[in-house]
Amino acid sequence: MPFWQTSNGNGNGNAASSSTTTTSSSSTSSSSMSSNNSNGNNGCQQNQSNQLGETRSSLYYSTNAISFVTKSLLPTRRRLRLDPPNKLFFPYEPGKQVRSAIGIKNTCKYHVAFKFQTTAPKSCYMRPPGAIIAPGESLTATVFKFVEPPENNERQLDQRSRVKFKIMSLKVKGEMEYVPEMFDEQKDQVAVEQILRVIFLDPECPSPALEKLKRQLAEAEAELEARKKPPEDAGPRVVNEGLVIDEWKERRERYLARQQVEVDSV
Repeated sequence: MPFWQTSNGNGNGNAASSSTTTTSSSSTSSSSMSSNNSNGNNGCQQNQSNQLGETRSSLYYSTNAISFVTKSLLPTRRRLRLDPPNKLFFPYEPGKQVRSAIGIKNTCKYHVAFKFQTTAPKSCYMRPPGAIIAPGESLTATVFKFVEPPENNERQLDQRSRVKFKIMSLKVKGEMEYVPEMFDEQKDQVAVEQILRVIFLDPECPSPALEKLKRQLAEAEAELEARKKPPEDAGPRVVNEGLVIDEWKERRERYLARQQVEVDSV
């Protein structure tokens, strides 16, 4: 075979081989670049999703923190109106049991139960210690306290006692019998209405606070007497055709009728 054909053939073969190698290397490079690009895109997407999740989480906690702070700053809605609003006035009489009074009114559209608590349960008590008040109604509670004599028998006027009282409230469903345990059973619904501080007054020195205390104590006594009275008898009932029937006689007649039926059945 002529040498020029042989050399041309080898040259073509080498060229073809070279071109094939170049093509394959190019394909490999392209595929690796595509793979790197895809991996890079996936990584970017993952980073973006992680950042988005962190942003949402931070926003969630920030919102909750703002809501908590806002609720803590807002004043608590009261269910009861107290008179006096934050103090209990007592006449200062050392060595004696003295009385104070406070008006409690339900300002809600539902029944509210209230309860007294004190830091000195051995020397103080309340009447009533708790009750259920209908919407718009009110009552006057009496608070009793024993006044400790001062040291060296020195008379101290208008002094502030360390004893404090707390009034708590609870929303209840309609009229029901008051029991203190309802406050333990629904602790998450209990609201502290007010912390009351004790203020002593000079009983020998007239003042508006002392006069108001005397009026409230008189109202509390009147309400207590009214609660002690039995309910008024509605009298005989009038039924159809104007017949007047004594309720006691009607019950006795039904009782005798049942007895007669039992005798007949035996």
